[in-house]
Amino acid sequence: MPESPLRWLAHGVLVTLLSLNVACASQAENRYHLSFVDAHLHYVDFMQDSEGTEALISAMDRASVDQVWLFGLPVMKKWQADAPRKPRYYLGDESPLYYYSATDDIVAQAITGLEPEQRQRIKPFISGFNPTDLHAAGQIEALIERYPGMWFGIGEVLTRHDQLTALTEGETPRANHPALMQVYEVAAEYGLPVLLHSNLTSLREETPIYLQELEEALEGNPDTRFVLAHAGTSGGVEDKQPPLKTLVPILEALLARYDNLYVDLSWSVKDHYVLDDGKADPDWVALIEQYPGRFTLGSDLVGHFDSLSRQMESYLPLLNALPENVARRLASENAKALVPEKGAEKQVN
Repeated sequence: MPESPLRWLAHGVLVTLLSLNVACASQAENRYHLSFVDAHLHYVDFMQDSEGTEALISAMDRASVDQVWLFGLPVMKKWQADAPRKPRYYLGDESPLYYYSATDDIVAQAITGLEPEQRQRIKPFISGFNPTDLHAAGQIEALIERYPGMWFGIGEVLTRHDQLTALTEGETPRANHPALMQVYEVAAEYGLPVLLHSNLTSLREETPIYLQELEEALEGNPDTRFVLAHAGTSGGVEDKQPPLKTLVPILEALLARYDNLYVDLSWSVKDHYVLDDGKADPDWVALIEQYPGRFTLGSDLVGHFDSLSRQMESYLPLLNALPENVARRLASENAKALVPEKGAEKQVN
């Protein structure tokens, strides 16, 4: 029986699709054979659960991740009595979030149990404090005293985070809040970078209405190194409205004005700005080349680590579009340079 023309047509389509897949895969190859530092990884999820350090280390090995900035989540999702089921994510239902200081102890206890060669790959950050509480700076110093040599940074500090902010009980956190201004002073004293989430805008606003808050924090704390999480964006905003057209010029101006500012390219900024249909946006490539020492990468995973390889490999189109020396700085060297050589210890006068 002769072959059906439709069968040959289907075969041709399949071959074409396979060829396209191979072409796409080749574009995403690790052109410079880079290893990574994941500078944005939450050890726990919004229920303060985690797959654990064994799963984390295994995922790091598979993803060619040499080092991670590791922190908990400063908020926990409340499981209300009227909830139909236990929540799995902070947007799972309408119950609120509340500040959960034990997240730092969860991280510290997990790291303490690691072998030295694995422990040195993990740089824990302090995050479990209320950024609107004037006790916060003192609580950070108490953690440094409780776990000497443990901490390499502060964050992720959550301010101006659209739905997450709205669901969190209490006063609205902002980058220039008096409590955080004290936290920044502690960070400078111990040489700790601050990973700060501060959206530049909000839902239904297309101008950077919160930019002044960020600038006041930067200007008022010149000795504190700030890493702006997701470049001042978040999925809650970017999924609901067009991207902020002025984001690259805003960042360019901030980087020129404040030499204590660095930019994290994780999550929403990667998905909505930096990459367009799997290709690096030329404006972002130019900005990174202009300030090659001021950007970091991260997965922004929360307590579950199976997708770490996929998250880090998703940056390859951007890294491949950069000169090799710039790509290496972005992939790992900038993040390594931002954390101190040794963890913070209580200073004795």
